[in-house]
Amino acid sequence: MLKYIQLSSYARNELIDITPRVEELVKKSGVSSGVVYLCCLHTTAGITINEGADPDVRRDISRFFEQLVPVDAPFDHSEGNSDAHVKSSLVGVSETVLINGGRLLLGTWQAIYFCEFDGPRTRKVAVKIVADR
Repeated sequence: MLKYIQLSSYARNELIDITPRVEELVKKSGVSSGVVYLCCLHTTAGITINEGADPDVRRDISRFFEQLVPVDAPFDHSEGNSDAHVKSSLVGVSETVLINGGRLLLGTWQAIYFCEFDGPRTRKVAVKIVADR
């Protein structure tokens, strides 16, 4: 089963919790045991799993990336978003999450984040749900 999550970002750098949307797709799929593959379909964004309980973690990660790869660093790419391409490569564009008992198998504090590095934009994440045989 292949589905898509469409979302909008509102800041240049932003981590958006997509866990509830992925959980809803798993629930609707009826898959009780299997795997969810998540793939960001953009070169200036990514997907990561990290703490979802404290919003300061999201802000810290976003702020760290802004300091690590500043938008005004000397890049050759002329579109003004080279920093976003680098950040996407550092984070990666995919994640794999197990399904157990019809639910995402995440740790107590874990959440799935869409990482926006070139917003605000409308974005899309591919979600492939595969049942165990």
